Amino acid sequence: MTKTKIIIMGAAGRDFHNFNVAFRNNPQYEVVAFTATQIPGISDKMYPASLSGDLYPNGIPIHPEEELVDLISRHQVNRVIFAYSDVTHETVMHKASAVLATGADFWLMGPDSTMLKSSKPVVSVCATRTGCGKSQTTRKVMQILKTAGKRVVAIRHAMPYGNLARQKAQRFAALEDFKKHDCTIEEMEEYEPYIAMGGIVYAGVDYEAILREAEQEAEIILWDGGNNDIPFYASDLEIVVTDPHRAGHETRYHPGEVNLRRAQVVIINKMDTAEVSEIDKLRHTIASTNPKATVVEAASPITVEKKEKIQGKRVLVIEDGPTLTHGEMPYGAGTIAARQLGASEIIDPRPWAVGSIKDTFEKYPNVGPLLPAMGYGPEQIRELEATLNAVDCDLVIIGTPIDLNRVVKIQKPTVRVTYELQEIGTPNLQTILTPFLA
Repeated sequence: MTKTKIIIMGAAGRDFHNFNVAFRNNPQYEVVAFTATQIPGISDKMYPASLSGDLYPNGIPIHPEEELVDLISRHQVNRVIFAYSDVTHETVMHKASAVLATGADFWLMGPDSTMLKSSKPVVSVCATRTGCGKSQTTRKVMQILKTAGKRVVAIRHAMPYGNLARQKAQRFAALEDFKKHDCTIEEMEEYEPYIAMGGIVYAGVDYEAILREAEQEAEIILWDGGNNDIPFYASDLEIVVTDPHRAGHETRYHPGEVNLRRAQVVIINKMDTAEVSEIDKLRHTIASTNPKATVVEAASPITVEKKEKIQGKRVLVIEDGPTLTHGEMPYGAGTIAARQLGASEIIDPRPWAVGSIKDTFEKYPNVGPLLPAMGYGPEQIRELEATLNAVDCDLVIIGTPIDLNRVVKIQKPTVRVTYELQEIGTPNLQTILTPFLA
């Protein structure tokens, strides 16, 4: 039998999941390569043999996406699977056009062929864009479920940027687990808030292995989506967060629009800081795109420790990296705090940027005057620290989900900004989850 030759385009998450679910043990197909983008350092690696199954005893190479057309020709590829997220519909079709011009097929795999089924109830929290406020929403859902006496385990969307074989299935229940698993800043930002509230979170590469482990200690599985991807698990309740600061993006990005159309509950977040006209625009889009969804209105008010330090200071604001880069959010909680509390100036860090931090600003020229908290590995963390300490400022405002003082040595005074979800009126997550619990 002639095998169908496949390339999977990805960013170290959805691509590996689609392979594991649909192709790993399927003799009809031969996956000749993955291509990688968005994530620094993931290309030119191997998807290891220990994860790729008996059909791939040598593993599968991971190439930079720039080599895609050449790879199709060299391997006589029949089909290319697009498997990453938070990109415009136009970008997806440009990728499709490049593939179709070679003669190969271009595939988008849907929920029915990629979602795993759990033996436990599943609540999923996803978003239409990176940086909508999904993390604080997921924490609020966990808090409600735990208060109701349920054993809840969160499973976070994939972020495997290190040793893939060692990251097959990871469990985080204490801060010491970060060192055990060589976590990046991005991983710590997502996992630490759960640990702080006494929760447990799983992540890794093989999401069936992860699910079966989590089911052993959970009554309810909480899917914490990432990068506005669709859930890896079939969900009994799908909650999707939207952002009026980027009204219109919810129907212009893939697969954020899929999430919006599938949602049973749509949250309009950040209503305390968005323009009324943009909120109304988003409401209209939700009503016309998914009229059956229950809409929850919410804010994400900020809390600033030692807020009196900000008044009159020249400040460097450091925000969540992915939100500023491919999330295209022009500012975050740290910037809001600087403006509200009277900082005299927000310092642009770009003149002091070094190494991969400088490269990040060049790749994403719309970022600034903010410092994205990039930390995909030890070298990039060192470059982040060097950039941060070189900036001429009076104070550093940390707007990331974790306290960066634990990760890098900041040689300047700091204040930290945190934020939680606060629903406005009803319906709210409590009223929505009560019948679900019943």
